[in-house]
Amino acid sequence: MSKAPFVIQPDLTAVAIAYRNQNLIHEKVLPVLPVGKQDFKYQEHTKADGFTVPDTRVGRKGKPNEVEFTQTEKTSSTVDYGLDYPIPQSDIDNSGDGYDPRKRAVEGIMDLVKLDREKRVADLIFAAGTYPSGNKVQLSGTDQFSDFSNSKPIIKITDALETPILRPNIAVIGRSVWAKLRQHPDLVKSIFGNNQNAGLITLMQFKELFELNEVVVGDAWINTAKPGQTASYSRVWGKHMAFLHHASSLASGVATFGFTAQFGQPIGSQNEDANIGLRGGVVVRAGESVKEVISASDLGYFIQDAIA
Repeated sequence: MSKAPFVIQPDLTAVAIAYRNQNLIHEKVLPVLPVGKQDFKYQEHTKADGFTVPDTRVGRKGKPNEVEFTQTEKTSSTVDYGLDYPIPQSDIDNSGDGYDPRKRAVEGIMDLVKLDREKRVADLIFAAGTYPSGNKVQLSGTDQFSDFSNSKPIIKITDALETPILRPNIAVIGRSVWAKLRQHPDLVKSIFGNNQNAGLITLMQFKELFELNEVVVGDAWINTAKPGQTASYSRVWGKHMAFLHHASSLASGVATFGFTAQFGQPIGSQNEDANIGLRGGVVVRAGESVKEVISASDLGYFIQDAIA
C-alpha cells in the first residue's frame, strides 16, 4: 500500500456531498450544525433563566435591575467516520460509458456511513437514559397502543407534548409503531368522527391533530448478524416514540433538544495501490466528520415500548 496521503477528488467529493438516502431520518431528528473546527464548544442553557421574571419597573431617575443569563459551556469533538473500497484498474478501464466505478464506490460507502449514523442517532433518541426522569414513560400490557380496546394514545401523547417546558414540535416514530398507531380506533375516531371503519390516518392528519411541525417515521433496516453469519435484519428505529423541541434556527443560540455538529463537508478521495490485482488499482475513500449532541434533554419526551 502506498504511504502517500489520499488525494481529495472534487468529483468524488461532489458525489459524497450530494448523496442522500431518502429512507434515513437522522438529519431531521438531529439537524446539522456546521462547526469551524473538529473541537467545538456549545452552550447548555439554565432553564430557569428564561422563565424567572425579575422586577422590570424603572424609576424616573432609577437604574434598571440587572439580569444574568447563566450558561454552561461544553466542549466536544467531531468524530471521523469513513470506509475504503479497493477497485482494480481493469474495472476502471473496462467500465462502460457513463459508469464510473469510483463514483459508484463512493455512493456505496456513503450509504453505509449514513446508515451507521442513522443507527447512532436512533440509539441516542430511543434510549431512556437520554431523558430526565419526568420526561419518559414505559408502556406495558393494556397501556400499549397495540391494544386497541384499552389503550389511550391521545391522552399519552398529549401528556408527552405538555410535559417539556418548551412544547415539542417534532415527533419521531418507529415504523412498526406507526403501522399500529394509524389504525388505532381512538385516533381514527378523532379524525373521522364516529366512522371508526374509515381506514387509516395519515401523517399529515396526525401532525395537525397534535399541532406538530413535523412527523418523521424511521424506516431503515440493519443487519445485526456478525460477518460470516446468516443475515438477521431488524428495524433501526424500534417500537418507541419521541417528541422533541427543535429551535427554529440552530445559529440563533436558543435552546434546542439536540443537533449534529459537522466539520467540513463529506469527502471523497482516492489513492493508487499497486497491490490490487495484476495491474494495480485505486482505493476509494469516503466519509464525514460529525458528532451527535443532546444539548437540552429536558426539551424531549420518550414513550418506550409504545407497542407490544
